[in-house]
Amino acid sequence: MGSQEVSTVDWQGKHVTVAGLGVSGIPAARALHERGALVTVVNDGDDERARAQAAELEALGITVRLGDGATLPPSTELVVTAPGWQPDKPLFLAAAEAGVPVWGDVELAWRLRGDNGKKAAPWLAVTGTNGKTTTVRMLASILEAAGLRTAAVGNIGVSLLDAVLGDTEYDVLAVELSSYQLHWAPSLRAHSATVLNLAPDHLDWHGSMEAYAADKGRVYEGNTVACVYNVADPATEDLVREADVEEGCRAIGFTLGAPGPSQLGVVDGILVDRAFVANRQKQAQELAEVSDVNPPAPHNIANALAAAALARAFGVEPAAVRDGLRAFRPDAHRIEHVADIGEVAYVDDSKATNTHATEASLAAYDSIVWIAGGLAKGATFDELVTGAAKRLRGVVLMGADRALIHEALTRHAPEVPVVDLDRTDTGAMSEAVARAAELARPGDTVLLAPACASMDMFTNYNKRGEAFADAVRARADESA
Repeated sequence: MGSQEVSTVDWQGKHVTVAGLGVSGIPAARALHERGALVTVVNDGDDERARAQAAELEALGITVRLGDGATLPPSTELVVTAPGWQPDKPLFLAAAEAGVPVWGDVELAWRLRGDNGKKAAPWLAVTGTNGKTTTVRMLASILEAAGLRTAAVGNIGVSLLDAVLGDTEYDVLAVELSSYQLHWAPSLRAHSATVLNLAPDHLDWHGSMEAYAADKGRVYEGNTVACVYNVADPATEDLVREADVEEGCRAIGFTLGAPGPSQLGVVDGILVDRAFVANRQKQAQELAEVSDVNPPAPHNIANALAAAALARAFGVEPAAVRDGLRAFRPDAHRIEHVADIGEVAYVDDSKATNTHATEASLAAYDSIVWIAGGLAKGATFDELVTGAAKRLRGVVLMGADRALIHEALTRHAPEVPVVDLDRTDTGAMSEAVARAAELARPGDTVLLAPACASMDMFTNYNKRGEAFADAVRARADESA
């Protein structure tokens, strides 16, 4: 199916099983029911929240089966799954054995776009191990600055189904896609797309790094205008080479160095375009200054270049790139400057939940007191510590798997002082900030970049970041 074609399905009387209640499952069940499908929702959980959600759907005439997400209901002709459900679940094995296709919420949204009579907006798609949300929000800001009706949707938390079936007629959508979502989206064909980077993540779900990379690479399939890759990460360019794209689709690189032809990059503090210009062999178009990127950390400049490349592929003028980047404000807990106390900066990057994100965060500062630890999710830390050792003034460790980081520090940065907090209660953050302040000197940055998930101590990374910010602000008040 080409990028501009809209799929039509006769849903009347079609038996569809929706796997999972929640952000994607409930809108999918509603949309399919409204189109005449006979919908059964299956869900592993049977708690109070699930029962309340089930009651709302059952009032519409939708069948809901709680506490049993493993069995394929009789007569099922299609399964629509929440993205987090693993491919080896018995439900999907039964579907495969019965020859029943499995779609994700993204696939369903792609198939239903234009179904309500609106123009089917093209998708500019972003995936990668880290930086997806920031890049998608930068892209949406640039598209808005160009006067286009757009929204940042997908894995960012805004349902794609709601976007494609809602009342607003968009010119273009900025779409964040996870590897989970791409796994279940076989017919997705974006206008242009990027894989920002690739590092080991979610390997328990995908089974191997090769399978994880292959699912990320699906975002390039059928692209019509541009496949945007990271020059510093050759694996992303390999995925472009392997993709089956529309005739005339171009490979566009982004780099923190001076760009070659068909690339965007940085020259003398200026973001420049040598891809979407009349004579890319000899000309470069100024897009914005590095100082227009907030914050101007190296990995965030890379995000800005990727967003700019997708916007330029869609025909956006240079001035809109600059204005969009200037207007953009990053989400909380992503290299967020909290306060300066005694000439020491305190920065919250609680979103750095894996080693790849933390590596980028540590690279943004010259002298760091690093607060780290939590749930390692099977990660190893030797490479991370080796790369950051020269920047570390000291380290404060907390959380369930802190010993893994401590062991890597002992091996690769034995001269760096380490404070090991033997506690996993939420109050540990206040002590971590206090101990980090003792290690810091004027000009240093105290950086929360845990390289681990948060669930051993906090509900999520947002709560962890809030605890850090609260502890820093309390300390600032005391020193005022």
